[in-house]
Amino acid sequence: MGIYEELERKNLIAQVTNKEKIKDLLNNKKITFYVGFEPTASSLHVGHFVQLLIISRLQKAGHIPIILFGGGTGLIGDPSGKTDMRKILTQEEINHNISCFKKQAEKFVDFSESKAIMLNNFNWLSNLNYIDFLREIGVCFSVNRMLSAGCYKLRLEKGLSFFELNYMIIQSYDFLVLNNNYNCILELGGNDQWSNIIGGVELVRKKNNKEVFGMTFELLTNSEGVKMGKTEKGAIWLDPNKTPIYKFYQYWRNIQDTDVIKCLKTLTLLNLETINTYSKLSGKDLNKVKDILAFEITKLVHGEKEAKKARESSQHIFNGNKIEINNENLTFKINLDNNINIIDLLLKINLSNSKGEARRLVEQGGISIDDKKITDINFIFHKNEFRKDFIIRKGKKIHKKVILK
Repeated sequence: MGIYEELERKNLIAQVTNKEKIKDLLNNKKITFYVGFEPTASSLHVGHFVQLLIISRLQKAGHIPIILFGGGTGLIGDPSGKTDMRKILTQEEINHNISCFKKQAEKFVDFSESKAIMLNNFNWLSNLNYIDFLREIGVCFSVNRMLSAGCYKLRLEKGLSFFELNYMIIQSYDFLVLNNNYNCILELGGNDQWSNIIGGVELVRKKNNKEVFGMTFELLTNSEGVKMGKTEKGAIWLDPNKTPIYKFYQYWRNIQDTDVIKCLKTLTLLNLETINTYSKLSGKDLNKVKDILAFEITKLVHGEKEAKKARESSQHIFNGNKIEINNENLTFKINLDNNINIIDLLLKINLSNSKGEARRLVEQGGISIDDKKITDINFIFHKNEFRKDFIIRKGKKIHKKVILK
């Protein structure tokens, strides 16, 4: 089975410009391809992780990846899929974000011995002459066609600035530069980048009279079509300082049953035969598969040692054991001079945002201290009746360790 079939069987491929030619190139040739990353934050998130794994797979199949950081395009901001204009970042912020991205990308892509290339499009975009660029590149684009592109759809509803309209042209120009300088013939990206990728394919054809190709991958969504990798507090980041490793592990451990097999295909390196055996399981048996999923993803992102630690903590919690959670976001050290009402305790350790919410949690049986369920909103926590460290559970999936000082 060739690499193209592997991606296809894992349901990763969304759209291609020329299936038969791309299949032949990936299965039988050695080519240079590129993926762009916009430095909008100081860490990559799980959506980027999908693309990093695909880059790694293609590299292992013998192809040469170009990781292109948008130091130039990031000064504009990609309008794709956005209802509002992105926050305009400073050059300093972008440079900092790129330095963070580089460290993370190096964990998944082998940059030794010219096996991969890392570039920043600021190096060529910052030197463009506006008039010359319009005459040479802008003339190749139809505004009517651009406005019909999916990447601008949501922005048109609230108002698309001329500033953002330039994004497609500049991203397309990147492909032209990479084709000229590195013989890059394939651009990859998430399916929300399809219009931008097509723009680059057509620009290279018009300017260089060459056929180049584009391929997009399915976005990381759940069974309801909603993007995964988000929580109430924001994205699931690859940087453990932004998303602690245990929290990262638990996110995958707690996903919906209907999303487990898709995530195994998309976010792990397990073979299809193994995944297919898991697809036959359901109910409680699927909990074991969720644990495998969480472990495999955490191992890829944070290393096997950290994955084992996260798994051990998770298993202890699910088994109702008392454990040490060495994580500042899950551990609360508090001083209690007097006894405290359960409602005030929940607020104190940030398990509830308001007294009303705390009351509902208690009344509905959603709060336990160690193995004791608390259902009385007037329950008084007598500190001498509990250990110096204990676990408070909110439902089945959220828990905090409290240490009395």
